[in-house]
Amino acid sequence: MRQFDPWPVFFKREWKRTWPFLVGFAVTGALVTKFSLGLTEEDAKNSKFVQHHKR
Repeated sequence: MRQFDPWPVFFKREWKRTWPFLVGFAVTGALVTKFSLGLTEEDAKNSKFVQHHKR
C-alpha cells in the first residue's frame, strides 16, 4: 500500500499564500540588477555616494 505524501498538498497551499512575495522579490531583483549593470565608470565618478565612501 502506498503511503500518503503530504508535500504536494503543502506546496500547493503555501504557493497560494506566498506567490505575491516571490513574484515581487523576483521583479525587484531584476530591476536592481538591470539598473546596476547599466552604470558606467563615468556614472561612478559623478556619484556622491561613491565619492563619499571612496570604494
